[in-house]
Formats: sequence, C-alpha cells, structure tokens
Amino acid sequence: MQDVFSAHRQEGSTVLDSKKTALIVVDMINEFCKPGGKMVLPGYEKLMPQQKALIAAARANDVPVIFVIDSHRKNMRQDREFLKRTPHGVENTWATEIIEDLEPREDDLYVIKHRYSAFFQTDMDLLLKDMQISQVVVCGVVTNICVRSTVHDAFFQGYDVVVPHDACAATGPREHVSTLYDIATHFGTVAETDTVIEGLSSGKTILNQVFEEDMAPGMAAQ
Repeated sequence: MQDVFSAHRQEGSTVLDSKKTALIVVDMINEFCKPGGKMVLPGYEKLMPQQKALIAAARANDVPVIFVIDSHRKNMRQDREFLKRTPHGVENTWATEIIEDLEPREDDLYVIKHRYSAFFQTDMDLLLKDMQISQVVVCGVVTNICVRSTVHDAFFQGYDVVVPHDACAATGPREHVSTLYDIATHFGTVAETDTVIEGLSSGKTILNQVFEEDMAPGMAAQ
C-alpha cells in the first residue's frame, strides 16, 4: 500500500564535509553484544565489517569518533528505562564497556546516556558544537530504539543526519526496515556503508535510499 503521507517528502541527498562531520556509534557495548550480557542482540558480529570500515574511514579523514554508552546507576528509585526494559548496563562494569572488536581508543570521544537517545540530557550537543560539527553519521544498536531516538534528536537539534543501514541492527527485520523508512522520509539520509564512506572520503553526494516494506527482510541481526 502506498504511503501517501510520506510521499510528500523532499527527495533528498547529503554531501558530507569531513571537517564538519562526526561518527556516532550507538551502544556497541558488551551488555548488548557479548555472551553474558543481559540484553544481547543476536548477530551483532554481522555489523563488524561495516562499523570497523566506518571507524577507519573516520580516523583517516580526521572525523571524530564518538562512542555512546548506555549506562545506569545503581540504587535508583526509578530508572525510566527499567519501566519497560530488563535492568541492564550498570555503570563502571564490564557490561558498559565498548566491545573490543571495534578497538576503541583513548583519544576517541565517549558520551554516557541514561535514556534511549544519545542527546537527551547528555553533553552530546555541547560536544558537537565545541567540535564545530553540523553533520553526523549514526550507526549501532538498536535501529528502532536507541539509534532511532538519537537520529530524531539530532534532526531536532539541527544536524544533518546520515544512517548507514547495514551498520545498524534492529530487534527484527520488520522493525529495521520500518525505522529506516521513517528516517529516510522524515529525519535524514539512509545509504549503504560503502556509499557513506565514499561520501566521507571524497565529498561525493550520498543519495537517500527509501526502504519499502519488502526491500530487505534479512538486514536486521537474526
């Protein structure tokens, strides 16, 4: 069925300026990726080639790499996330460490969040403004929750947003495609990782890819 509402979109594209761009990697932590984590998303390893390539390209082009960490304090009377989700991500534990696969560095940037969005009551916006950043590439887990919330808030704050769809994973294929569709039609530009890297490295225009319902049923981690 045609989405007549979203059809009223501007056909978009993005040209990335490496001097004004940051790579935001959302919640690639042990808790969500590694055996022993309380909320493991199966198949995280399928994202590794794309995310590592994005990180390498960012570093090669002097683009800041920002790792976002979902972290929760002990002994809170009411953590809002825990109203809907299993308690997870206790601060300063193995659970909240960035997975070693991505080889995080001391000179990378780190943002701690206590809600789904990397912008909600964090210093992300201040950090980006101090870095003179106006464009963000967002990847990570999960597409339909924390990545989506971060993309929404980045758009609301005035940033140009690019999402490499194959460097993200959702809770299921339906949720992945649906979220990418919404991002592409309302919040940013969606493209393959290789296209984003080329745009980041050469300034080539990144065309927006609008996902339809049946386009990529196997894209999310299984």
